[in-house]
Amino acid sequence: MRVAVISAEAVPYSKTGGLGDVAGALPKALKSIGIDSVLITPCYLQTKGEYLWDTAIHDLNIDWRGGVYRAKAFYSEANGSPTFLIDAPSYFHRDSIYGYSEDHERFAFFNHAAIVLLKRIGAAPNILHLNDWHCGFAAVEIAEKRRWDPFWRDTRTVFSIHNMAYQGGFSAGDLWKFGFGSEFARNAFAFNGYASAMKAGLEVSDTLSTVSRRYAMEIQTVENGYGLDWLTRQRAHRLIGITNGVDYEVWNPETDPELPEHFSIDDLSGKAECKRALLQAFSLPVEMDRPIFANITRLTAQKGIDLMMQVAGEILNAGAYVISLGSGERRYENFWQSLRDYAPRQVGVYRGYNEPLAHLIEAGADMFLMPSKFEPCGLNQMYSLRYGTVPIVRAVGGLDDTVQNWDAVSGTGNGFKFGPYRADRFLEKIYEAIYAFGDKEAWRTIQRNGMTQDNSWENAARKYVKLYEWTLS
Repeated sequence: MRVAVISAEAVPYSKTGGLGDVAGALPKALKSIGIDSVLITPCYLQTKGEYLWDTAIHDLNIDWRGGVYRAKAFYSEANGSPTFLIDAPSYFHRDSIYGYSEDHERFAFFNHAAIVLLKRIGAAPNILHLNDWHCGFAAVEIAEKRRWDPFWRDTRTVFSIHNMAYQGGFSAGDLWKFGFGSEFARNAFAFNGYASAMKAGLEVSDTLSTVSRRYAMEIQTVENGYGLDWLTRQRAHRLIGITNGVDYEVWNPETDPELPEHFSIDDLSGKAECKRALLQAFSLPVEMDRPIFANITRLTAQKGIDLMMQVAGEILNAGAYVISLGSGERRYENFWQSLRDYAPRQVGVYRGYNEPLAHLIEAGADMFLMPSKFEPCGLNQMYSLRYGTVPIVRAVGGLDDTVQNWDAVSGTGNGFKFGPYRADRFLEKIYEAIYAFGDKEAWRTIQRNGMTQDNSWENAARKYVKLYEWTLS
């Protein structure tokens, strides 16, 4: 089976969020279980030169908008899998990856260039795995090409939704510029008087997936479908949820180079040293019996920061530490800074993102807070489970799939989760976690339950292979 993964971002070449993690890790995981996989992604200004091993194709000439765009493609295996990076400076050499008025044109070009490239580098893929609205254009182009181009006749498309809230809307008048002049294409993109690349991908792809079982159900509701819930319900028989995996070569407390001491499920003594180092990193008193509540996130309303603002005072009153890493909306940044100013001996704040510090927080914290309004999959709760840090989450999306509520009677569960988006329900789980933390035997059981859970990418990749086989059948 040949699989081509197409994505607007992929680690380590580019990343703004979870899409980059998934697209970078999945091809590597597929390769590890014997699947012939290739990744195609843009070469951005932000892509480090050390990742560009070779210029594989100098003359990637793309018929585009009535002319020829002269692009090229770099080759790399920096992510552990064969990768081609399409280099088109006028589209991708910019100060940021997204945020431009012609983003729809940039990714329409990328999709078309990826399809041209695939025809240059070998046999047609059996599966074209497309990701988010940026790749809705390829879904339509392949659906049309299958009608008249024998090269693509046996290729099938899988379209993965990572975040339904972003739909790639643009003026329907631009469709003809990108080669989508047929009635079939216009109908595929048509949505409420304009064109939507997300809608096109959902409508014409052979099968659909999203990044957790719970989110697959949620996007069929008015609340989380963002106007396309009718279409996801209509295609529910072709939609499944597969929870993202974790790259255990990167996130492994037994080998993580960012940690001062390593630890394992059988010997957690190193975790205590990581907690000590974490408190020292934020110049907090080293009092090991006090629990550390941590959060690593973009500071946006989606991530439940409003709930954290309402419960932070109660956490401090309980004598615990609070540590926050992230940046985002100014009002949230100001809140965390004011909390730090109010309780400098209990609160640690780092604005921005720091990868080594993120690893230390995951290893050194006792609890991890993720009270998201919605969370298609989430990765930090899975990092936390791996590192023996107990997650406290809202039961949405992938958080609901990966975190099981602690039951002291049966000794089952790996964390704490609540349902309604309410501060009092969130606080109940925080108090339950503090109580369990005081029982060393119970706490050790919760940690063990989490650390034994298999959230590896290899496990996820095998589920994707079953999806591909189902798609081809």
